Amino acid sequence: MDYYGKQMSKLIEQLSSLPGIGAKTAQRLAFHIIRMPKENVEQLAGAMLDARNNVRYCRECCTLTDQEVCPICSSPARDKRMIMVVENTRDLAAYERIGKYEGVYHVLHGAISPMLGIGPSDIRLKELVQRLQGDVSEVIIATNSSLEGETTALYISKLIKPTGVKVSRIASGVPVGGDLEYIDEVTLLRALEGRIEL
Repeated sequence: MDYYGKQMSKLIEQLSSLPGIGAKTAQRLAFHIIRMPKENVEQLAGAMLDARNNVRYCRECCTLTDQEVCPICSSPARDKRMIMVVENTRDLAAYERIGKYEGVYHVLHGAISPMLGIGPSDIRLKELVQRLQGDVSEVIIATNSSLEGETTALYISKLIKPTGVKVSRIASGVPVGGDLEYIDEVTLLRALEGRIEL
């Protein structure tokens, strides 16, 4: 049954089609948008259209940017000989929030998943291999600890090792504040294998 009329129902329907937005959240957002000043709604709509029309992949690292080369790749302060490979732009942002990594990135936009029909040619591996033709000393693989992330890391490692470029994998293990009794065996094993001397 249509409670609000066509326009409001259409807005709720469009909002609920976004990932992670259920019917109740879409309803809350729709009511919020309706109460916003008209200028703010126009700014929001304009920002969405501008982003959709102008955001593209960085020519070097494949992250999302509105420039040909993203701010990280164009920064003279970054060490371009060190490339961290991540699955998506959100992972890149997570490492940037730490503020300690001084190299550049390569965004795959996915992970190898034979179950989902995603192979090496479906993610941005070709672009990574092209970057290795330059002066690269290390590739840090920072894919997720999922089956797909591990498969992708292993594939990249086998792809890069013959080039002579150092390949490393981010450590994984027990999270800060985690109780050992609740941690799965694979995570505990990786924590043990990745131990450091104190």
